[in-house]
Amino acid sequence: MNPPTPDRVDRTETTPPLRRTRRRRRALSLRTRTTRTRTPDRAGRTARVAQRAAGARRATSRAALGPARALAAIFRYWRAERATLRQGFVGLWISSGGDLIAGFALGVMTHRLDKLPGLLILVPAAIGMRGNIFGAVGSRLGTSIHSGLFRVTRERTGVLYQNAYASLMLSISTSAFLAVAARVVSSATGLTSISVWDFFVISVVAGVFSSVVVLALTVVLARMGYERDWDLDSIAAPVITFIGDTVTLPALFAASFLAQRHIVTLSLGAALALGCLVAFIAAVRTDLPSARRIFRESIVVLALAGTMDIFAGTVVQHRITRFNALPALLVLIPPFLEDAGALGSIAAARLASKLHLGAIRPRLIPERLALLDITLLAPFALSVFTLVGISADLIARASGLATPGLMKMVELSLLAGYIATVGAAILAYATAVATFRFGLDPDNHGVPIVTSSIDLFGMFALVGTVVLLGVGVK
Repeated sequence: MNPPTPDRVDRTETTPPLRRTRRRRRALSLRTRTTRTRTPDRAGRTARVAQRAAGARRATSRAALGPARALAAIFRYWRAERATLRQGFVGLWISSGGDLIAGFALGVMTHRLDKLPGLLILVPAAIGMRGNIFGAVGSRLGTSIHSGLFRVTRERTGVLYQNAYASLMLSISTSAFLAVAARVVSSATGLTSISVWDFFVISVVAGVFSSVVVLALTVVLARMGYERDWDLDSIAAPVITFIGDTVTLPALFAASFLAQRHIVTLSLGAALALGCLVAFIAAVRTDLPSARRIFRESIVVLALAGTMDIFAGTVVQHRITRFNALPALLVLIPPFLEDAGALGSIAAARLASKLHLGAIRPRLIPERLALLDITLLAPFALSVFTLVGISADLIARASGLATPGLMKMVELSLLAGYIATVGAAILAYATAVATFRFGLDPDNHGVPIVTSSIDLFGMFALVGTVVLLGVGVK
């Protein structure tokens, strides 16, 4: 047998190690490729997890910073509206001072309220109607100034004359309606009251006298605002409220002495009824287009507003024992209701102007500018309701009227005031948007609806807060 050749021996002896080496290299290469392909996936997953964690942290930070950023935006807007805030504070402080005079007059009228049962039902409606009518006049004139349509002129076709004519006719007509509504509501709610002719004489005489005075001062205010470049939307409502309350309650007090005079009251009531009917027909058929539109759009709204004010009076009448026990609460009623209504009127007037000018859109959810505009009510409310509580207590003490104490009066005024202010803000926006969408003028409807609704809502808030805090309970 021949021995194997060296080549064959070498080839045979080296085969197994070479195969093992090749297999190891292939395995090593495979592990390397696997590691290289898997490493990016792991890194990607790690990066994605890190990104999600960072996003979660950012979302948490945004959620935490959301209120802070909102407050910063609000304060920036307040700084930008410094002139509006300054003018609004002055107007509201003037309004609060005048309303306290009216509250003092109401506190002094307690003996007349006892002698003429049911007269208290008429008080919120009478003082509220002046604000409803002439606050709307201020809102319309403010819009005309912003849009460049206002002119100081005596022409019958001018904006100023037609607003004055319509407001005077509305005052006469609504005064007659309030007299009848007061008698009907008092009978329907089981309250003892004076006759319908007594209501008629008191309401119309006081309404006509106070309306002439308020109208004259409103015209003066509009002319001064136009000449001095005032923001009439922020000034008109509180100042007109001040004027209306200061004049209306003394007028009611004086007119109350014409009631229960038998044949005198009946004759005067019949003559006034005829005069109110003539005024109503003349206003409906006038040839002044703007005045006719204002009267026709406003009369129904004012009738509804007056009815709500009458019901607001019944709320107090049913709780009269608490208010008689602490007459300081009667002093608080006029400034509280009128300041709450003035805040709602400011919001309604400003929103109406912005809708007319296209600055905001009539959307169901308020836009950012509308929300920022409404926040102006917060510092106004804090200021005026604190002032009202302090002043009502001081005036009551100076007049010898019983009071629950300074801190209790401020607490009562602030708590009920902020409740009423929130309702006023919601109602002002809803009314402005709804009327604008239906093609109506928000200036004709916003102020009357807001102020009268706030009279009723604010009275519930005030009486409810009195009951909640236990004021007037021995």
